[in-house]
Amino acid sequence: MHNADPPNTAPTPHAASRDRQGDSALAPTLGPLMLWGLGVGYVISGEYFGWNLGLPHGGPVGMLIALAVVSVMYVAFVLSYAELACALPRAGGAFVYAGRAPGPRWGLVAGLAQWVEFVFAPPAIAAAIGAYFRTWVPGADPLVLAVLAYLAFTGLNIYGVKQSAAFELGVTVLAVFELLLFAGVTLPSFSTEAFLSDPPPLTFQGVFAALPFAIWFYLAIEGVANVAEEARDPQRDIPRGFGSAIFTLVTLAVLTFFAAVGVDGWKSVVYPAGGTEASDSPLPLALGHVVGQSHALYHLLVGVGLFGLIASFHGIILIAGRATLALAREDLLPRRLAKTLPGRKTPAAALVFNLLVGVGALMTGRTGEIITLSVFGALTMYAIAMVAMLRLRRDEPALERPYRTPGGTALPRIALVLAAGCLVAVAYSAPTLAGVYVGVMVAGAALATWLGRRARG
Repeated sequence: MHNADPPNTAPTPHAASRDRQGDSALAPTLGPLMLWGLGVGYVISGEYFGWNLGLPHGGPVGMLIALAVVSVMYVAFVLSYAELACALPRAGGAFVYAGRAPGPRWGLVAGLAQWVEFVFAPPAIAAAIGAYFRTWVPGADPLVLAVLAYLAFTGLNIYGVKQSAAFELGVTVLAVFELLLFAGVTLPSFSTEAFLSDPPPLTFQGVFAALPFAIWFYLAIEGVANVAEEARDPQRDIPRGFGSAIFTLVTLAVLTFFAAVGVDGWKSVVYPAGGTEASDSPLPLALGHVVGQSHALYHLLVGVGLFGLIASFHGIILIAGRATLALAREDLLPRRLAKTLPGRKTPAAALVFNLLVGVGALMTGRTGEIITLSVFGALTMYAIAMVAMLRLRRDEPALERPYRTPGGTALPRIALVLAAGCLVAVAYSAPTLAGVYVGVMVAGAALATWLGRRARG
């Protein structure tokens, strides 16, 4: 097999087999319905908050252009990524795929980028949980609620993956139902005039700046691949879970965007009445213009809306634990983080480590910046994963592929071009955060290299 890197320059991610994993092995318990629930659940909080922060940059039209580009990218990416997940079902996801081809250095970068995405997304969601709960119960301290949510759902993930996935499926179904009900209540009040009212100037820079928040509609769906090791029949169930999840999410993203913005214009879902600080609860703001904040339906929908945030928060905590475990298996993080609990086979140490990092990020109170940092990690990982798929198609044609991406290599090439283009555009619009991201990646690579060398003696 051709390899872009010289031999023995870094640990090889795909070297970890089940027998090597020993006390870091995971239990295969998930079926296709659970995988759909996880795939939608990881992402669905993006329908409830975060996306509205792109409207001040691009306005409704610029945000719609960003959403269209991002939707095409994600459909192409998911249909391609499923091939990798079926051929190499491992908890490390892109870390494993890129480590096999193009090589270990690429695997390390993909693994770190994936870790940044999954570990920095939950703090943003936790902040929104606090904001939504305060809308429902005035006077509640959102930061305290966010930290309590971290503790509770980290504990649930430590308790067991089957229980976690069952809970995820339940709250995901409720969250999907709530979004459909929200659209049903608000779409009759949709107005093209309101949707297009008072737009900021439409510029390329505005569209670029809106991209991270359009990506938030779909970010983390690739986490289905990170639980492939825990699927009962990954070769059959992963494509079903991935495909049905992305179809569900595209539908919900389009419905939610038009239903929320078309009620009273884009400003009403960004800034509360009389306020100048962007809100983390756009759907209640839109709903208030239709039924009023004292209406029973308003309180019902806001209450049920918490389930959407909880679904993603809980689900991404689950896959973030797997991402940390995968790096620790290869001695790129402290080896103790790779251990799973005897009997339960859950990555308790990795989950607690991620909890500490996430709470630290939460304390900064900078939701938009945290979202953008997570998006940098996601786009880096997407681009590298598509390079890995194309290289594996070329270098390992005999690799067993129970599922093959439709259309040959056209879809992964489209996903690669769009992911790389979006990465450049986001870096152009947020150069300071791009520097922070590069700094995190460089520090992570230095730590991983040092730990790997020490482990090899």
